[in-house]
Amino acid sequence: MRQRRQQTAFTLIELLVAMAVFAILAAFAYGALGQALLSSEILSDRMNRLQALQRTVRMLSDDFQQLAPRPVRDELSGNYAPALSTNFQSGYAIELTRGGWSNPMVLPRSTLQRAAYRIEDGELIRYHWNVLDRTLSQEPLAQTLLDGVESIEFRFHEAGGQVSAQWPPLNQLAAANPRLRPVAVEFVLQLDIEGEINRLIEVAP
Repeated sequence: MRQRRQQTAFTLIELLVAMAVFAILAAFAYGALGQALLSSEILSDRMNRLQALQRTVRMLSDDFQQLAPRPVRDELSGNYAPALSTNFQSGYAIELTRGGWSNPMVLPRSTLQRAAYRIEDGELIRYHWNVLDRTLSQEPLAQTLLDGVESIEFRFHEAGGQVSAQWPPLNQLAAANPRLRPVAVEFVLQLDIEGEINRLIEVAP
């Protein structure tokens, strides 16, 4: 007579052990996946921060490099405001006229642009107007460049080697010439994460 083959099956203890091992491996895999996702998110945030910082420095550098000697008519008094001004009464840390405003759509506007910067709630915001000699009804367009900004300072280098913390500088020549520009502008950004960032930009003649 043929002997029946003995059939074996997993015991309850073996099943419990297998399930426990599987649960441990799954927990390790889930932890590794979570860590990988967290690292990816941190890296993405850092890349976005770096891109925003580079864009801010490039925007400031372009504005100062292309400073144009074009004063603008004040919307209240009708007098001409300097091409470059750090008059805080305007509500901006700095206001300037720059050239090189591209016009690919051939719109009926100048290639000069009036722009301004100020910090609001820790964010550095750039404003610009579509016209140079604006009126009270013409609101500026705002672009938030960077957050985590504690302060921004400017230093203006004159042709004679003098350095001023405001523009126009306090002398009769500057007050009488609203088209006057410095030969270079230095800006200092104080950031809550990266610390101090300093750039010296030569103004195009």
